[in-house]
Amino acid sequence: MRWSKARALVLGLPWLLTFALFWLYPIVYSLIIGFTDKQLLSPERHWVGLDNYRSLLSDPAFIASLKNTFIFVVGTIPFTTVIALALALLVNREFRGRGVFRSGYFLPSITSMVVIALIFTNLYQRGGYIAYLASLAGLSVPEHGFLYSDSTALYSIMAMDVWMAVGYYMLIFLAGLKSIPGELYESAAVSGAGRIRQFFSITLPLLRPVGLFIVVINSIKSFQVFVEIFVMTKGKFDTSTMVYFIYETGLTTKFQFGYASAAAYILFVIIAVFAAAQFWLFRRKQVVW
Repeated sequence: MRWSKARALVLGLPWLLTFALFWLYPIVYSLIIGFTDKQLLSPERHWVGLDNYRSLLSDPAFIASLKNTFIFVVGTIPFTTVIALALALLVNREFRGRGVFRSGYFLPSITSMVVIALIFTNLYQRGGYIAYLASLAGLSVPEHGFLYSDSTALYSIMAMDVWMAVGYYMLIFLAGLKSIPGELYESAAVSGAGRIRQFFSITLPLLRPVGLFIVVINSIKSFQVFVEIFVMTKGKFDTSTMVYFIYETGLTTKFQFGYASAAAYILFVIIAVFAAAQFWLFRRKQVVW
């Protein structure tokens, strides 16, 4: 028995060392320096306690990035979830060529975010294809393009993010739909329940665990949005998010490691509270989702 435990420890040692070195140590270290005035290019650091956190709560740049992050989360998750569910219901039916549709919807999810961001940057620019379609529909188009206006830049990135993510979550919903026994729908049909009644009485309740999983992981991903902002706007035109603020504060011109670490832990707490609230809401019996 002792030899088995020792062998298991030896076999798991590479993973444990990797976890301790690249995960546990950075987490603990960033927590500690969040209470200091640590600078990237300076070996010195001084304990400042909660000063970094107090300064963040009164920092206009941080407040703006916090606001944009919440707009991004609240503005993308409902659309992504509903569209993904609708697509899953669509491709779950028997029709010719449904495999092509499944692949087509899922393809953006496995494409590099940088590539997609660069493509949409060109589509959103002045004289681009999206601006042309908007002008045909009689909609007003920003003079310098959708990404160069405070009123449209963030929402343009949100629309791209929804388009890219729905295919991935569609596949998860589709797996959940496949796990629902067909006998339930047959029994409901015999009882006189129509498709709408079956959807709300069978499909949605049984998809609750899948819906919880999708909403939670999508929330975490949305709170950590960075690549789209970095590639498309560099945080300009009122598009800076919390992760971009952390990156800019800690790794660019300011090099304020302690300040950035404090901001990162505020983001961590917000994500944890948001996820806990979602778990609580989904477990309430009177709420379908």
